[in-house]
Amino acid sequence: MVNEGDVAPDVKMVSVEGKEISPTDFRSQKLVLYFYPKDDTSGCTAEAQAFSALADAFEEANAWVLGVSKDDAKKHAKFIEKYDLKVQLATDPDGSVCEAFGTWVEKSMYGRKYMGIDRATFLIDRDGVVKGVWRKVKVPGHAEAVLEAARALP
Repeated sequence: MVNEGDVAPDVKMVSVEGKEISPTDFRSQKLVLYFYPKDDTSGCTAEAQAFSALADAFEEANAWVLGVSKDDAKKHAKFIEKYDLKVQLATDPDGSVCEAFGTWVEKSMYGRKYMGIDRATFLIDRDGVVKGVWRKVKVPGHAEAVLEAARALP
C-alpha cells in the first residue's frame, strides 16, 4: 500500500492510445493519479466530470490528471467521448497498478463480498514522491481539494 512520503511505484499502465505509461513518465510535473471502479457509472462519471471541469486549473498548476481503472482502452475512449472528458484515462489490465497502490480491495454489497477498485487519489510531486493520499473518496468537492493540494506543491 502506498502512503504519503513513499516514492510512487514504477508500475505500467496502458493509455487509451495503447501506449505503456508509468508514474515515472510524469517526473517533470505533478501527477494526480486517481483510481475509480468503472467507466460510465454514476459516481465514476461524476468524478471524471469534476476533474475535467478543473482541467485548465490543473494544467496551470502543472499537474497532469490521470484516471485509472481496469476497463479496457476501447471502453475508456467511449467514456471520454460520451462525456467530453478533459482528463486522460489509463487501463490496468492485470490489476498490478491497483495492487501496488493498495486500491484493489474486498468490497461488500448486499452482503455479497467481492474484489474491486477502491476510489482513491494520489498526488505525486515532480520527484515521484507521494505528497497526498485520499482513500474512500467521496466525489463532491474532491477534485477541488486535490487541486488545492496540487497548487500548494512547488
